[in-house]
Amino acid sequence: MSPNSTNRQHAIVLGGSLAGLLTARVLSKYFERVTIVEKDRVDDGSKSRPGQPQTQHLHCLLAKGLEVMTDYFPDLPQALVENGAVINDFAASMRWYIHGGYRAQFKIGFPAITMSRVLLESLIRERVLALPNIKLLDRTTVKELQSTPTLDRIIGIKVEQYGTENQSTIITADLIIDATGRGSSSPQWLRDLGYEAPAESKVHVNVGYATRIYRRDPQDPRSQTWSLHTSDAPKETRFGGIVPIESNRWIVSICGWHKEQMPTTESNFLQFARSLPSRHIYDIINECEPLSMIVKHNFPFSLRRHYERLKRFPVGYLVIGDALSSFNPTYGQGMTVAGLEVVELDRLLSRNISPVDLARTFFYQMARVIDIPWQLAVSEDFRFPQTVGAKPIGTDFINWYIAGVHRATLDDSVVGEAFLKVMNLMAPPISLFHPRIVWRVFKN
Repeated sequence: MSPNSTNRQHAIVLGGSLAGLLTARVLSKYFERVTIVEKDRVDDGSKSRPGQPQTQHLHCLLAKGLEVMTDYFPDLPQALVENGAVINDFAASMRWYIHGGYRAQFKIGFPAITMSRVLLESLIRERVLALPNIKLLDRTTVKELQSTPTLDRIIGIKVEQYGTENQSTIITADLIIDATGRGSSSPQWLRDLGYEAPAESKVHVNVGYATRIYRRDPQDPRSQTWSLHTSDAPKETRFGGIVPIESNRWIVSICGWHKEQMPTTESNFLQFARSLPSRHIYDIINECEPLSMIVKHNFPFSLRRHYERLKRFPVGYLVIGDALSSFNPTYGQGMTVAGLEVVELDRLLSRNISPVDLARTFFYQMARVIDIPWQLAVSEDFRFPQTVGAKPIGTDFINWYIAGVHRATLDDSVVGEAFLKVMNLMAPPISLFHPRIVWRVFKN
């Protein structure tokens, strides 16, 4: 087969988490068959899998992410509501404490839909696997990539299924996409084939999470609101969130920057929540019945792998999702960025680009998708002097101005709307520097 020929019989997605499921949905439009290979056992989706410790914690689906997912699964919002997710106007339902007060509440016209990550993923998986040309192969570990003798093209994977130790199988495909997440083996697999691994950018934040589920009284007037307390960096290192989810429950995550000790007992959890400048989270959970143990998660650093800088890359292979970039989770960008990446994949495949040119074009476009959320995240990270990593030029000025934006949102809904649109990746950050917004920021 010529390297330039386009064959779309079989595609493989490595990883069955959210990015992998969305990727498979896109590939199903262009390939006769799609196989999702997942190392964990996949059951009915009622609980987190061993390879997904982060899914036990509070997740935010930004408005842009919901928009993308709804494009691919039009009935998803209704299915979420039918399964107990809470949907309200994003700005009218928020109770967000920052810089000594609460942001002004108003109607913004796009939804906040709150649910557990497990529910969202299970509903998307259900819809993906209902497509007749998609198959899930779970409890299967990828051991290595298979290439042509000239090493210029990936043609398959060697896998080992659970219970069949030392009995490997080769699965061939025309395109393989790695969506295995932050712990991706792609850099090592590339080295094994004689390629360079991608350069990496790391920003060390040392964020810790402690999360607990509580019973939620649907008659409580607070039960339809989502609440955040954001750290006023650098003087505050603690923050937290409480969000209504399905089955009349609250999910509560309390967090700390730069090795802040996370609580492991009920009394310490309550004490940590009470130590936040706003008592709102504490006041709710102090009255509610705990329904789960306290679970912890540590996030040492944001990670970005620069595949777009590589001079050589094999045909027939791509990398997507957290395997490309893994953001500080406190900003809730991960699921939405994965959605934006699959939209770009969809566009490229629709153009029928030559396989030889696909990887170069794909990684260039992925870098453009990642640039803005990466800049937003790491700029916030560098509010803390303990943050270690490559600091983007102009970060201190941007942070000084954005602090003014935050203060203005306490009583100015125009600035609040502009900020929330940027936060939800529905408007570019430069929109916050429009003269109308700048004037209102300095007026405050």
